[in-house]
Amino acid sequence: MFKRLKLLLSAAPLLLASQQPAFAAEPIKIALCYDLTKIYTFITPQYAQAVRDYAEVLNAEGGIEGHPIEIIVQDHGNEPQRGIECYEKVKQQGAMTVDFFSTPVSRAVLPRAMKDGMVMIQALTGRGDAVDGDVFKWVFPLGPTYWGQAANIVGFYKKQSGGSLKGKKIAFLYIDYPFGQEPIPVLQELQKTEGFDLQMFPYPLPGNDQSAAWSQIRRFQPDLIIHWGFSSMHVVASKEAKRNGVPLDKMITVWLNEADLANIGADAAKGLRKSSVVVSGTAHPLMQQITKELYDKGKGNGDRKFLGDTYYNIGLAVYAPVFEAARLAIKANKWPLTPEKMRKGMESLKNFDANGLVPPLTVTAKDHGGGGKSRIDQWDGAKWVPQSDWAADYSDLVWATVKKHSAEFSKAGQ
Repeated sequence: MFKRLKLLLSAAPLLLASQQPAFAAEPIKIALCYDLTKIYTFITPQYAQAVRDYAEVLNAEGGIEGHPIEIIVQDHGNEPQRGIECYEKVKQQGAMTVDFFSTPVSRAVLPRAMKDGMVMIQALTGRGDAVDGDVFKWVFPLGPTYWGQAANIVGFYKKQSGGSLKGKKIAFLYIDYPFGQEPIPVLQELQKTEGFDLQMFPYPLPGNDQSAAWSQIRRFQPDLIIHWGFSSMHVVASKEAKRNGVPLDKMITVWLNEADLANIGADAAKGLRKSSVVVSGTAHPLMQQITKELYDKGKGNGDRKFLGDTYYNIGLAVYAPVFEAARLAIKANKWPLTPEKMRKGMESLKNFDANGLVPPLTVTAKDHGGGGKSRIDQWDGAKWVPQSDWAADYSDLVWATVKKHSAEFSKAGQ
């Protein structure tokens, strides 16, 4: 098993024809239609960089079952129509999977991908109910939904509180936008079952004015703050917490990366916690291999400073199972690889953790999320330190939420 994973953990993209190793076999085409110019530019460059690096290392070792990986990257600017155009283009080019990393674009393209039978990767964006493989046969979120991450945060806090949350005060601080609002239904259900006091503290776009929300939080005096924001919102939240006398170790957040930490200050950010879906840093064997074989030789696909960045590592985390699924598909059903074979390969992933890079994923025809596990990491001033094991809490509640929304999707005849 380890040898098989080690082989997989040695893969990367095709950039220019002159850089490609000599392959007689046809390539496996993977499409990344991303917002590289507008909203998601705080993450997409390093995300795409990671996928390219991964593919290039794999190709140097013979590709996947002898076939090179070809990464197709195109910008959609977070515009649904441009996303649809990108989808149609890469479909004609023979892409086996397509990934949009944008909720509005993913939602716009999803019905087409479902109708066409195209494998759509939708990790950490898009529809939360798409983990329901019975309804979303061709869509693979590959990780916890925002509902699942919120539930896992509450589950972690319950364990830290001795097994009971009765009488505890939890503040939900969030950007008043669909992304920030998404965990609310699950948190409200958990409030009913666990008996904690939940209060909501929204702040407006673009997230640089949180003063009113933090003044209210100061008066509420919560035991835990769950913060749903991204990029500079974390910097603002950390400064407001300090200004209002709230210790950072009371807060657990999402989408926090090393650039945010640098802007907060490595020492000033001590104690801050985050929900994680991938290991941090550069110690993992895959990261070491990419560093040695690409960046130490001046062959990397982007800025070396992004190595080990949380967003870079998420790119590796999402595409480790995608590449493994392609290997399983070819091994089981031979070449040529087709979307149907690729889908079956995705649904064949069992306890796949990419040698410890990600929580163990088991993807089935019914569960396209892989189990929904995450963990809590804490910043100690120099590095992220795990505070829990990988876990998926309140699965029944999360899946009830999933089924409710997927049933509405089916009823609407989408």
